[in-house]
Amino acid sequence: MTITRRTFVKSSVAASVAGIAAPAIAATYPTRPISLIVPYGAGGPTDTIGRITAEGLREALNGTVIVDNVPGASGTIAVSKFYRSANDGYTLGLGNWPTFVLNGAIYPTPYDVTKDFEPIGSIVVDQQIIISRPDLPAKNLQELIAWFKSNTDKATQGTGGPGSTSHVVGILFQRKTDTSFNFVPYRQGVGAAMVDLIAGRIDTMFSVAANAIPHIKSGAVKAYAVTAKHRLATMPDIPTVDEAGLPGFYTANWHALFAPKGTPKPILDTLNGALMTALAAAATRKRLEELGQEITSKEEQTPEALTRLLKSDIATWWPVVKAAGIKNE
Repeated sequence: MTITRRTFVKSSVAASVAGIAAPAIAATYPTRPISLIVPYGAGGPTDTIGRITAEGLREALNGTVIVDNVPGASGTIAVSKFYRSANDGYTLGLGNWPTFVLNGAIYPTPYDVTKDFEPIGSIVVDQQIIISRPDLPAKNLQELIAWFKSNTDKATQGTGGPGSTSHVVGILFQRKTDTSFNFVPYRQGVGAAMVDLIAGRIDTMFSVAANAIPHIKSGAVKAYAVTAKHRLATMPDIPTVDEAGLPGFYTANWHALFAPKGTPKPILDTLNGALMTALAAAATRKRLEELGQEITSKEEQTPEALTRLLKSDIATWWPVVKAAGIKNE
């Protein structure tokens, strides 16, 4: 392509205007409703986290934030819609560990999560808890591991299907403990698995804290350990995996805010500031903590920290998924 003087001047003027316009746009942003795409249907933990986040952003931005639930295909439909959205700051995406880490190793997606989105900031971490039916004889994690080894042919673990968080964590657990048990997939999701666990039709599950805590408190299921470095503030009696004899077995389902690639940096900075403000608000913190979520620290709420987390988790978990031969079914 030949660059004429007119083309050069036109490009230079456009660049200058864009450079001036970006701060001006950010100063008035938002001027219309923002859509927050949530990759699951209404009513689940991710939807609740999305709605709490949306409300916090509304107050921080003094604008309107509308939750757009886009369920299906383990979240890939929602992320694909988000990928095709305009990069003007008026469409945001709620990403989490399954949709932004696991799916890339399982599904052929049109997007690359490390290149096609702008990280805004981490929101919360939902720790995993190892749980069982209430009448399973094991009293602690070491006894549970021994029980698995003695019941290889009949022991069961409920999952949300191949490639789900509960399935992948179960595979890693088997490798770390040299155990074997049968995975029971629930196409309706882990909510249906929890129903069967409570009824004693399956033996164990790896559940996010938000789903497990109400049933642990009621005595409907038994808890063995939280897969984190520290105990949960809402359930301080549950030991960590380090304390329970499985050191370093850390897994968690994080949630974070993203924008489409190319969203102007002044808008990204505004959104990150609004997210930090929202997560510092007492009302927001109370609602998230009651849901069993751990709010990320200020240091972890930066775009740079979210980028590091995403790349680190992909490096850790993609080999696990691929070695296990988990495929889109």
